[in-house]
Amino acid sequence: MKLVIDDLTTQTRIDSYLADYMQDFSRSKIQNEIKNGAVSVNSKLVKPSYLLKEGDVVEFVPSKPPKILPENIPLEIVWEDENMLVVNKPSGMLTHPTTVEMSGTLVNALLYKYSENLSDLNGDFRRGILHRLDRNTSGLLMAAKNNAAHEYLVEAMKAHKMTKKYLAVVKGVIAEDSFTIDKPIGRSPSNPLKMGVVEGGKEAVSIIKVLERFEDATLAEVQLITGRTHQIRVHLSSIGHPVYNDTLYGFGKMKIKTEEQVLESYKLTFPRPFDGGLISLEIEPDEKVSKVLKTLRN
Repeated sequence: MKLVIDDLTTQTRIDSYLADYMQDFSRSKIQNEIKNGAVSVNSKLVKPSYLLKEGDVVEFVPSKPPKILPENIPLEIVWEDENMLVVNKPSGMLTHPTTVEMSGTLVNALLYKYSENLSDLNGDFRRGILHRLDRNTSGLLMAAKNNAAHEYLVEAMKAHKMTKKYLAVVKGVIAEDSFTIDKPIGRSPSNPLKMGVVEGGKEAVSIIKVLERFEDATLAEVQLITGRTHQIRVHLSSIGHPVYNDTLYGFGKMKIKTEEQVLESYKLTFPRPFDGGLISLEIEPDEKVSKVLKTLRN
């Protein structure tokens, strides 16, 4: 796979970056792959400690490179044109394959529907993918049909010309009507599977707006200013209001049972490639969010 580094990833160790990207590869396994010559930057071999720079071209050829296969999986396309599309990803679906899970992902479905007409700047594992949602987070997600559109949308993200808003049901009653969480996020030193608020982490900013309060829960709208891994879940947990039923970052069992976190990407605004016309999309709460809200309101 070939990856082009943007400015949001600069000054990150290459072993940490690839471990986060591959997810199912441990950092030690990535380090071994690097030492065995499976990874190059700008066509040169590097050490695991190499710090990435904007524009670096990373090539990673695992010992046994996997092949991503198209699969006929139904998709809810919310909006599309000749350059891109926005899909409503269901909860429970991985955004892209990993070396452990190679099927049933959004990328498998996109490959079936659009064949090779997807950007490949992020490698075969993320064909067309501009940003990702966690497996159990549903909602609006963009994909690019060609590399030019991909680059256009990445630049729009960097310039903060996009707005991404989420619905989150959280544990406990949030007192403030609106506020900003500005806390750096990095990999947890105690658990490599988790992210956390850590000193020296990457800048992470979330804007929180309370929409509705209940006896021991709150419906909040969260706007992402940055896009760190697990950002919303980490930030809300850090203030004592974890996302409802988030077993990774939450604490205690919730009364209303759902499949993991009650979190949905429900609003998205972006400039259309290449004319810059503003596209604004909004979807209804999904089955999981609706179930929890209905029960809380009753």
